[in-house]
Amino acid sequence: MNALKKRGLNQYGKISVGSEVEFASPHRLIQMLMAGALEKIATAKGFMIRGETAAKGEHISWAISIIGGLQSSLDMEAGGEIAQNLDDLYAYMVRRLTEANLNDDVGGLDEVTSLLLEIKGAWDVMPENVKKASLQTNDTTTAAEL
Repeated sequence: MNALKKRGLNQYGKISVGSEVEFASPHRLIQMLMAGALEKIATAKGFMIRGETAAKGEHISWAISIIGGLQSSLDMEAGGEIAQNLDDLYAYMVRRLTEANLNDDVGGLDEVTSLLLEIKGAWDVMPENVKKASLQTNDTTTAAEL
């Protein structure tokens, strides 16, 4: 693929994602963040396996930032025990990713991927009535509230 086509595809991807974010529900935004973190971890794993330290660290850092965003979106009051459990789990994921980065530990990346997939799987099958009910109560619904 020539450079011009590649640049065009990259720009299209940015516009497409930007449009989706602009019109996404809070529920969909959380799904997108989880998918983004999973993508960054998978990319970091490839870089780790190939010994590309700088790129590996950059993508792990990006995944940590996304998980931090998920964590900071939790409403600890409204979410109660579920929010606390997610907060603890997100903090654990950040620690594991940091350790994986420092020790070139593919297993740590795989562990966090597995945990995120489990949370995302539950998020993806959330009943429509739960999504709609929470959107009606609060336009800025967070993961812990749903």
